[in-house]
Amino acid sequence: MHHVVRRIVSGLQELFLPLIAVGAIGLASLAPAQAGERFITLASTTSTDNSGLFAYLLPIFEAKTGIAVRVVAVGTGQAIRIAQNGDADVILVHHKPSEEKLVADGHGIKRYDVMYNDFIVVGPADDPAGLATAANAADAFRRIGESAIPFTSRGDDSGTNKAEKALWKASGIDPAAASGDWYRELGAGMGATLNAAVAMDAYALSDRGTWLGFANKGSHRIVYEGDKALFNQYGVIVIDPKKHPHVKVADAQTFADWLIDPEGQAAIAAFRLHGEQAFFPNGRGAPVIN
Repeated sequence: MHHVVRRIVSGLQELFLPLIAVGAIGLASLAPAQAGERFITLASTTSTDNSGLFAYLLPIFEAKTGIAVRVVAVGTGQAIRIAQNGDADVILVHHKPSEEKLVADGHGIKRYDVMYNDFIVVGPADDPAGLATAANAADAFRRIGESAIPFTSRGDDSGTNKAEKALWKASGIDPAAASGDWYRELGAGMGATLNAAVAMDAYALSDRGTWLGFANKGSHRIVYEGDKALFNQYGVIVIDPKKHPHVKVADAQTFADWLIDPEGQAAIAAFRLHGEQAFFPNGRGAPVIN
């Protein structure tokens, strides 16, 4: 993995809101517009919203264009379903196969790379499954399964959960066979999943930023990182008006273009949490890194 990934964020907010609270915020964002207000609805992930990225980016975009952006912050799977229902104008999520399928099925016009960071595996400080010496991420997950050390899974169809499932498949382990035993599917957000991992002396897959901003680490630490399989790519898609005629396609495309062109890419690169870069732009307007 590119060396720059290893420098990803030194902190976020202390804990992300649980998914149910985030859902409530999302519903609030869909309240009736003020008379004459020009806005689009963006379905995106909790990591992009609760990290503060949107609070930083969106005022810049609105000041430039006059277009307000209302964010519905949910897991990637739910954001995809919102798009399939035509209940958003644009989505920004992080599971490329689902994004590409959304476009192939006619719900999205085109998918664009926007930015990236990475996933990490956290666990007890004594690392009972020996992940620190794993050959790769698949081997790390195989060691967890063969040791039957507890693992807490978000189990919520989020981008993180989808990445976790891919890692289990690569490991040759079927954790579903141990559901309710060492494998605990919580149906919860990242903060709640990490809380459970600490309480249970369990392993968990997390995006790096959430972990670094997490206040309840206890004796847990990062036990595996750096494999290219842990790369975490974000993409933006404007919903296709051919299937959903009410979509505000022009304003949504203006937003997508701004994100991937030089001004938006520079704004993403400039976003800092406690002095550290949280997301790394790689859209068409991203600076070239040699």
